[in-house]
Amino acid sequence: MFTHPSESNTYADIEAVYECLQTEYGVSQEDLILYGQSVGSGPTLHLAAKLPRLRGVVLHSGILSGLRVVCHVKCTLCFDIYKNVNKIRKVKCPTLVIHGTEDEVVNLLHGNGLWKMAKDAYEPLWIKGGGHCNLELYPEYIRHLCRFIHEMETITTKTRLSKIKPTLRLPKRSKSNRDTPSSCTNPCGSCCIKTRQAECLKCPRPPCLKCSDCFKANCCILNWKCGCCLWRKPTCSDVKLPKCPACLRCGCFACSRNCINCLCW
Repeated sequence: MFTHPSESNTYADIEAVYECLQTEYGVSQEDLILYGQSVGSGPTLHLAAKLPRLRGVVLHSGILSGLRVVCHVKCTLCFDIYKNVNKIRKVKCPTLVIHGTEDEVVNLLHGNGLWKMAKDAYEPLWIKGGGHCNLELYPEYIRHLCRFIHEMETITTKTRLSKIKPTLRLPKRSKSNRDTPSSCTNPCGSCCIKTRQAECLKCPRPPCLKCSDCFKANCCILNWKCGCCLWRKPTCSDVKLPKCPACLRCGCFACSRNCINCLCW
């Protein structure tokens, strides 16, 4: 179905292309470098502002906004289109700006403005004598673009994450929830044992003890003859652990409980 060209349709087009790359070709945003030229810088920055893990962005003779190309206004009006001046600040990946000093359509001030507002601005390229549609003919254009692509290819995931992490809002973990071990409570007071990780690979890792029948006061004392986990016998005579197969499959005490009343372990 034919639709008339519009700003919103160009946004829909680039989003459709990205979705196709994801679903049909398995390409992730970490493997993409977006390239936008002139008016194409609008859809490019629109998508780049939504993808925080992009590999990079190239703005070739980009515009600050549609209205700013026609007249030199310093404010953004409601009827303006391609408001790159607002979206460039949301781009988190390295951004290369290329512009000709003699551009007769989009003044160099547009490229310079985009470069200054970019969060992760790469070294820009101002091609002396370059116009609006002939920058590809200059040798420095190819050299600078190839260098940028090469550096983006070799950049490590660790470096990218170190740049992105400060901008993300991660939920804070509660210290009390992180440091307080899980333990069971028993109103009868006969359970003085909590679970900790065993050093013996043969010993299971039981869940939190919930004061079952085997933990009553008349429970059998643990067999200390195994010693496979190099634990010493506790000095507290009140420590009683079960010999039930479900808890101690190897027959030793190394599925790791300890007395929390006297810390005798």
